[in-house]
Amino acid sequence: MNSEAMLLWSLLFNSIGLGYFVYGRKQGNKVVLYSGVALMLYPYVFSSVLAVIGVGVLLMCLPRFFNW
Repeated sequence: MNSEAMLLWSLLFNSIGLGYFVYGRKQGNKVVLYSGVALMLYPYVFSSVLAVIGVGVLLMCLPRFFNW
């Protein structure tokens, strides 16, 4: 169950990260661009599903609060 949940959460956050990356590149917004890259890469670092969800939500909210 843990590996299946990890796979699905990683897929979700990777997809959102790709969207952030494409949007950030087209708009020239560095915060959204780097947040998208981080969303695509961070699931490879964590082995806990709760950590993946927590960091993913944090990275998704990051461009909202840091808008340079």
